[in-house]
Amino acid sequence: MTNIGAGEIIYDLRKKIQEIQLELKQLGDPAENIPEMIESANLLRSNEYLLKSNEKKSVLIDAYGQYSAALEELLKTVFDIQKDLKDILKEQSALIPNSSKKSLKSKLKKK
Repeated sequence: MTNIGAGEIIYDLRKKIQEIQLELKQLGDPAENIPEMIESANLLRSNEYLLKSNEKKSVLIDAYGQYSAALEELLKTVFDIQKDLKDILKEQSALIPNSSKKSLKSKLKKK
């Protein structure tokens, strides 16, 4: 068996993604140019916004990468469990005597 705490990791990462998305939303739209200010001041304000926005987006992309890796690990665990269950079922069905299997099949056919 692999990491059982994967669900907790996924929950934490999803929460982190939601927080980053909220922070990005709180940044709002880029600041509009103020006519009274000179062009270079308006460009500085826009640049500051873009820096903050890009930083949040980079963190968000990283969080999504971690999130998808955790989901892949969880999916791998589920498939491992599924394979183990199939193997156990095969082993247990091999232990059932043939006469019991035949009577079980005939009972199932009658229904």
